[in-house]
Amino acid sequence: MGEKVLIKGVEAIAESAIRAGCRMFFGYPITPQNETPEYMSRRLPQVEGIFLQAESEIAAINMVMGASAAGARVMTTTSSPGFSLMMEGMSYLVGMELPCVVANVVRGGPGLGNIAPAQSDYFQATKGGGHGDYKTIVFGPSTVQELVELTYHSFDLADKYRNPVVLLTDGALGQMMEPVIFPEMRKLNTLPEKPWALTGALNREKNIIMSFEMDPKILENINWELQKKFQKISEDEVKYEEYATDDAEFVIVAYGTIGRIAKSTVKALREENIPVGLIRPISLWPFPYGVITQLVPQVEAFMVVEMSAGQMVEDVRLAVGDRRPVFFYGRPGGMVPSPRDITEKVKQCLSMLLS
Repeated sequence: MGEKVLIKGVEAIAESAIRAGCRMFFGYPITPQNETPEYMSRRLPQVEGIFLQAESEIAAINMVMGASAAGARVMTTTSSPGFSLMMEGMSYLVGMELPCVVANVVRGGPGLGNIAPAQSDYFQATKGGGHGDYKTIVFGPSTVQELVELTYHSFDLADKYRNPVVLLTDGALGQMMEPVIFPEMRKLNTLPEKPWALTGALNREKNIIMSFEMDPKILENINWELQKKFQKISEDEVKYEEYATDDAEFVIVAYGTIGRIAKSTVKALREENIPVGLIRPISLWPFPYGVITQLVPQVEAFMVVEMSAGQMVEDVRLAVGDRRPVFFYGRPGGMVPSPRDITEKVKQCLSMLLS
């Protein structure tokens, strides 16, 4: 086990990506993720990698597309308005089955908004913010250590499924410094082979990578094959944390930064002998519907807490149905609920249930 290193979240993304075998990074500056490309610009030349500051987020995602098509482990990072500009490219990447990792350090919106932490890009990331029937694997880490581990893991998943993976973090976690242990540096000769890549066809049949298909029947078949892949991902790649749910009668559902704040809330309420638990989704897509559904017979009610006007709450309501109340507490525009705020809201909801 390596030594612990004190590092900022957005820099941890970069170092973990390099250790996972990423040797190409294309990006464009936008707060609060600027330290990631800054770190990459220093670090990648040390490992014979390539850093390039693109002229825009649109250019960056298309450069990612080209590098991935050539077989490279490649990533970009951005923040909310920049992620919006990448949506066409994300759809193309899925349509061409090209692996990559994209980190979105979410900030307050809509529009230009501000640079404060938010979770209001949940729909965009998990429901497909671009065009067509597509899905990307989406992770919502809650600590810098988890950010390190999920970044590293994301490159393997991207290659395994030939699909983009999104790290949906926020300005709070991105700018937070915590001690972490980094995984080992992957040797490039141990990375998965990519016989489909565009690496030159002197000694093999040529490869063709594109998402264009004029025949609707053929395109329909391509879409159904993609759906089979998405179904496989939804069965095998669900991640979540359960905390104090064994005897819980009221369950908070929260992810990312709010997930760690909500855990403090649960601890405080447990000290008052209030049986509250926490479900923290780690994979936001595929969403952990199953674990929430299994708790329905035991639980009196659920409460979703988000740094938004309410987005993940829709997935929780899908899991719960009309069998139990699903309360919501949100703070949009870059506001971060405190443990006290959440505690007060839980007690209000419990009073409503008893009245």
